[in-house]
Amino acid sequence: MQKENNGAPPQKSSTAGLALLALGIVFGDIGTSPLYAVKETFAPGHGIPLNTENILGGLSTIFWSIMVVVSIKYVMLIMRADNKGEGGIMALLALVSSAFKGEGGARAPILMLGVIGAALFFGDAVLTPAISVLSAVEGLEVGTAAFKPYVVPIAVAVITTLFAFQRHGTAVVGAFFGPICLVWFLALGAVGLYNIGQNPVVLEALNPLHALRFVTGHGFASFVVLGAVLLAFTGAEALYADMGHFGKRAVRLAWFGLVLPALVLNYFGQGALLIARPEALANPFYHAYPDWALYPMIALATAATVIASQATISGAYSITRQAMQLGYLPRMSVQHTSEKEIGQIYVPGLNWILLAAVLAAVIGFGSSSKLASAYGVAVVGTMMIDTVLTFFVIRFNWGYNLLLAAFATGFFLLVDVTFFSASLLKIGEGGWFPLTVGAAMFAIMVTWRRGRELLLAQLKQSSVPLDAFLKSLFKSPPIRIPGTAVFLTSTPGAVPHAMLHNLAHNKVLHERVVFLTVLIKDVPWVPTEERIRIEDLGNNCFQLTVHFGFKDSPDVMQALELCRAQELAFEPLQTSFFLSRETVIPSIRQKGMALWRERLFSTMARNAGSAVEYFNLPTNRVIELGTQVEI
Repeated sequence: MQKENNGAPPQKSSTAGLALLALGIVFGDIGTSPLYAVKETFAPGHGIPLNTENILGGLSTIFWSIMVVVSIKYVMLIMRADNKGEGGIMALLALVSSAFKGEGGARAPILMLGVIGAALFFGDAVLTPAISVLSAVEGLEVGTAAFKPYVVPIAVAVITTLFAFQRHGTAVVGAFFGPICLVWFLALGAVGLYNIGQNPVVLEALNPLHALRFVTGHGFASFVVLGAVLLAFTGAEALYADMGHFGKRAVRLAWFGLVLPALVLNYFGQGALLIARPEALANPFYHAYPDWALYPMIALATAATVIASQATISGAYSITRQAMQLGYLPRMSVQHTSEKEIGQIYVPGLNWILLAAVLAAVIGFGSSSKLASAYGVAVVGTMMIDTVLTFFVIRFNWGYNLLLAAFATGFFLLVDVTFFSASLLKIGEGGWFPLTVGAAMFAIMVTWRRGRELLLAQLKQSSVPLDAFLKSLFKSPPIRIPGTAVFLTSTPGAVPHAMLHNLAHNKVLHERVVFLTVLIKDVPWVPTEERIRIEDLGNNCFQLTVHFGFKDSPDVMQALELCRAQELAFEPLQTSFFLSRETVIPSIRQKGMALWRERLFSTMARNAGSAVEYFNLPTNRVIELGTQVEI
């Protein structure tokens, strides 16, 4: 499989063409919210009577929540906070991190916020496929109750097929995502328009006073119901996260030109139906369609939810690779599934872990209504952290004064905190599930980061300064043999352990020696002309530093080709790569982490993916030399 191109972001097509593609990838999640958002907002369990006044209030709350959180906060504000065109919480974290370099006291808690947000994203990545597919398949129950025992097995089969297909990539079916979602949004808008025509009184919900009365007029129940209203804008993070694939203009065009009108029409159409037929609350989405359209809509909804799930799964792959690049996760096998499309990757280990978690959610909760109780906590938590990080971007990256930065984000933070507080009421009903997933991912990410810091500190403490070593070595040089030796080292300026072992055992030195360090920068893409830096150390020894962005594929062999222009050519058959492989030994004697964390880090380090595959090194030219390190 051909490796991903380096040094430049994906090439952009026309804005209209990208907007069509974005319908599936960017808006798949938020576009399937009508399947369950209205039903859960007006669920009898909230204790709010289902009458015209409350239906108008609920619709108004949904409408203005979407306008404030999605249209104004994400589409108009946060999408401006891009990292060289890339979005998403890891890109935002890298952007904020670059503004606080050298300020460890302020930087550490901000970095932790970003890691928490990234960890919560994985909770969302589990629940989105589960609730989306299950709610689509539940339409079969509307046709006949005889299908009820088969809903969960069918959902399990659809989800399993989706995850099993991941290794083939989405290039083949990706071309159909946009057109399918175009039909989906047109169908949402059309049925909504039809039902509004039957009961146009619902248009009064555009008045924000209805929303104000709804969220203040029912005591504690008004607060509780916000935990269901937020289901209408889950997926807003995807607008920002996938911005780099399509560009701001395409995402904004698709949102304001089609997605927002279709969603609003559909929500208002479901409200119009409930005013006329309150008994339709069992499933207002499917009851809004005429009988002849039910099964075609179930098929279309299933296709749309599969696309929404695919977007979330692809997002999980992307954020995992970014976390690996930025040093928050161990190396894992990453396969590029397209020779043409940049960013289409497959992470086998993560894929099967996600599948197991999604199936556990589908089988364990059993219905979309029960899953709705679990959904939202992780999503709104991530949104809240996005807002906080955006404040630091506005204040420190853009240089706006404190008052303006606080004003620009303070209102949105208040909205986020309100919805997040309401979602916390659902912890006992299932909200614990995504929080548990998020907590596990957070523990893994901070343990790996801290473990790497301790490991590098131990290696540096026991290392020999490179300059002094080379001066001493060449006073009485060893036998030099033909060829080039490349020593990969994460601590430039120190002698690689692999070199010490090689000299101790083989007592020879290659005629040319290169010390290679790979650095990941806080930007998504590093231009080709900035990729390499070569320093001549004398005696035919060189320090080579290779820079990659956190969305670049760290292809060392491709980077070595760039050295030819600087008169440092590498002949593949004459080049040997020496790697140090550290075996981590947990120890209570060292002041590092808690013993359980040290054992967790040791396990992750032992099972981390091969550096050979990760850096695209030729397997028949690699020599690995091991060493034990206590942390």
